[in-house]
Amino acid sequence: MTSDLLARALDHAAERGRPITFWLRDDDAVEPTDSLDRLLGLAADNDIPVTLAVIPADAGERLAQRLEDAPQATVAVHGWSHRNHAPGGERKQELGLHRGSAVVLAEIGEGRERLRRLFGERAFPMLVPPWNRIHEDLLPALPPLGIQALSIFGRENRDIPLPLLNTHVDIIDWRGARNGRPADVLFAEILLRMEALTAHPLDTVGILSHHLVHDAAAWSFLEALFRLTREHPGCRWMRSERILGA
Repeated sequence: MTSDLLARALDHAAERGRPITFWLRDDDAVEPTDSLDRLLGLAADNDIPVTLAVIPADAGERLAQRLEDAPQATVAVHGWSHRNHAPGGERKQELGLHRGSAVVLAEIGEGRERLRRLFGERAFPMLVPPWNRIHEDLLPALPPLGIQALSIFGRENRDIPLPLLNTHVDIIDWRGARNGRPADVLFAEILLRMEALTAHPLDTVGILSHHLVHDAAAWSFLEALFRLTREHPGCRWMRSERILGA
């Protein structure tokens, strides 16, 4: 099984004294739900920090109150309203240039401020673009808005004007039945990501989840991954803001 291969790879990392950094990002949080409770409980039981990409326009005091009891959770800025503004035929995008850069940047700034007011120090000014897409022309304007980092999906492009902390393994099959992907496939992708790591301080294995659409397979995979890695000396789960040195 690929989980056994992952365990052996982590054994080798421990033997070399170079533990692999893992981090967990979960997208689309707006309010307390049974699914969010399950995610936070699973993370707490296994001492796994989780970064919740929260949609600012829809988040409110109920979520802020719930997270007061979840010290392992960090909040990131998930765009503004998670609404698609791309015309038909194009890939979905909220943070494009379809409405003009001034409008989009104003929403990002408003989103950051709203989360800061709601969540205080728990809100980390890392931007997580909806659908993991943002027009490159907007990137230079993010630091003046107070955005300290960006997180999308896939291999990192370090030639951008702010730190990039990506996710690399999405546990949901968005192109198929929108359910949890097979565990063996996910473990294999983690192994491939580990093999591609460099010495860059922000090179990590980023796991991406979406608690609102998890099925039994998705929950089972997270449980298996956490059980395998939580106390392994070849692995360390870190908070996003700590990885970024904030």
